[in-house]
Amino acid sequence: MVVLDGASDRLGSEPTPLESARTPNLDSLVRNGVLGTMYTVGKGIAPESDAGVFSLLGYNPLETHLSRGVVEALGAGVAFHDRDLALRAGFATVAGDKLVDRRAGRDLSTEEAVQLGDVLNTRLSLKERVEFEFKATVGHRAVVVFRGAPFEFSSNISNFDPAYVRKGNISVAVPDKEPFEIPKCEALDRSASAVRTAALVNEFGFKAQKVLDPHPVNVERRSRGQLPANFVLMRDAGTSIPLVQSFREKWGLDGLMVADLPAELGIGRLLGMDVAQLPPGTSLGDYRRRAEIVMERAGKYGFVYVHLKGPDEPGHDGLFELKKRRIEEIDEGFFHVLKERDVLGGMVVCVTCDHSTPWKSKGHSDDPVPVLVSGKHIATDGGGRFTEEEAVKGRLGRLERASLLVERLKRFQTVQS
Repeated sequence: MVVLDGASDRLGSEPTPLESARTPNLDSLVRNGVLGTMYTVGKGIAPESDAGVFSLLGYNPLETHLSRGVVEALGAGVAFHDRDLALRAGFATVAGDKLVDRRAGRDLSTEEAVQLGDVLNTRLSLKERVEFEFKATVGHRAVVVFRGAPFEFSSNISNFDPAYVRKGNISVAVPDKEPFEIPKCEALDRSASAVRTAALVNEFGFKAQKVLDPHPVNVERRSRGQLPANFVLMRDAGTSIPLVQSFREKWGLDGLMVADLPAELGIGRLLGMDVAQLPPGTSLGDYRRRAEIVMERAGKYGFVYVHLKGPDEPGHDGLFELKKRRIEEIDEGFFHVLKERDVLGGMVVCVTCDHSTPWKSKGHSDDPVPVLVSGKHIATDGGGRFTEEEAVKGRLGRLERASLLVERLKRFQTVQS
């Protein structure tokens, strides 16, 4: 299963990046397969990546409180135990009472982020001596785990991030409206634990601003004309590791996760999959390396999941040409290797997305994503390209949620065998 993060767009009168991109290697898989469309979590839901990935692996995120905070802690190697509080975090930019940029210009280096994280860990202190561990991961991304409070933490709090709203067990994206108001975390019930947990998150957020704003990293960024990373957004609180069947127990398949970011890595570890962790990267060499790992290890596993992050970020940033180019780079780097090695000789290959990220709206959407299932013995439906429009016409039809996909793929593998 090859997941092109956010590559799908919204159908309309103008070509999408997928339709505009030149993808001869991916197209060769289409000519040996069937196409369809799929809601990754459900119709009307614009999911975060963690819910999309969890669903693609055959689990229902609407029934399990996965918690992006918890899985990112697992993926980033931050110690987490039940009754701790974990949140996905991210450096942002504020000016006055406005949240100017949720990702601090999207150009914060990991090295800069590590320096900022270190000063939070050493200089920020919380009331009631609550302990915390803040870890910068990749670029502006981070995770924070709170421990040792004199009260019980609650995960039933709103996101300290206005771009994602809590809806039951998941968070859903809201349309991009930057600049936002500076967020405030609120209790979602009247319990003392929720009220005190929300107050703790607010305290951390506003104290972080005072520590970060004058930091030498931000002084230097301002001097270069870059936005300061002077605020921390937090979302998707969790207080326990979800109790779920392992991938092997649920599907009878040994699984391998090939990924580079904490959310996907954490989900793989949660499900007991083996994990091949790579440094983040979107160059041709990065994509080729991922394809080589798939080809080297696929014979040892019944199921391989590979997550390719490239197209999602330019979708968020409203950059049509860059999103198109990232898709072409994946084709030239990743799918070229699969074509060279005759990947269809003994495998079923599924290509899809964890969600749509339309470049015009600059955020995740509830639009269905294309799905391709390809194999030498699969009767093709005559499709020529992996695009949103061709997928609508495909014989695979529409899946109402991605958690149905693994079972469908197992049937295709039976035919392939």
